[in-house]
Amino acid sequence: MTSVNVFTIKDLEYLSGIKAHTIRIWEQRYDFLKPSRTGTNIRYYRNQEVKTVLNISLLTKYGYKISHINKMSGQELKNKVISLSDGVAQEERLVNELIADMIDLDIEPFEKLLDTFILDKGIDKTITRIVFPFMHRIGLLWATGHIHPAQEQLVSNVIRQKLMVGIETAMNHKPAGKTVLLFLPEGERHELGLLYVYYLLKFHGAGAIYLGADIPLGDVEFVCRQKHPDFIYTHLTGMAGNFNLEKFLSQVNLLIPGIPFVISGRLARAQLRKIPPHIHFRRSITEMLEFIASL
Repeated sequence: MTSVNVFTIKDLEYLSGIKAHTIRIWEQRYDFLKPSRTGTNIRYYRNQEVKTVLNISLLTKYGYKISHINKMSGQELKNKVISLSDGVAQEERLVNELIADMIDLDIEPFEKLLDTFILDKGIDKTITRIVFPFMHRIGLLWATGHIHPAQEQLVSNVIRQKLMVGIETAMNHKPAGKTVLLFLPEGERHELGLLYVYYLLKFHGAGAIYLGADIPLGDVEFVCRQKHPDFIYTHLTGMAGNFNLEKFLSQVNLLIPGIPFVISGRLARAQLRKIPPHIHFRRSITEMLEFIASL
């Protein structure tokens, strides 16, 4: 049995990478996308429309003209997507399938897809090429509540299991000699991004102290006094609406002023007036990887 979701046009933009104004033009000119409307004439989309846009966005990216796509049946569209031979395109297709399985609450094929890729490519490539792009695509929907909590919890549990396997098996025989304390502040419970950083640290041989999610800064300060880590790391994805990043940074500066403090995640891209000198933002996966590789 499938779940019923309602998505906005901005949700479609986040998931597919197709700009909202382009989606509106498609609706006016072609037949493949017919959104529903509220009593106040606001567009909304259901599961099937999301999956259609995901497939179309992939085909247009790899050279198919939208006028040609418009003439395809639903099955022809799926077959064309499956037939894409480019390796990157195939990985993007798998990410799209994960999204489709998530919104339909089809957890068994969701997990089977991940397990198949792990068997073929290994846990490291699965995390970097499939899991993290998936998390990035749906991260904004988690933060805005446009995905049902049950959907988030089910897929999070599956991904968490895969990440924990990767963390347990990650081994580097040339330890970097640096130790990083990882935590999520009070109110932040989206743990997958931080677990991914934990995995990368272990893979690159760095020491890691993992405190987990929803941790008061006072507890972080206590552990720092006992363990003296070289860095502190947090990954901010979906904090509550009353969270004030500048106030949080001021508290960090007051309680833990002497240790470099690294922040990644969606909130790391916020524009701030003043940033304490020991606080460093990593605003993309590339910057995150560069930091970890530098340890």
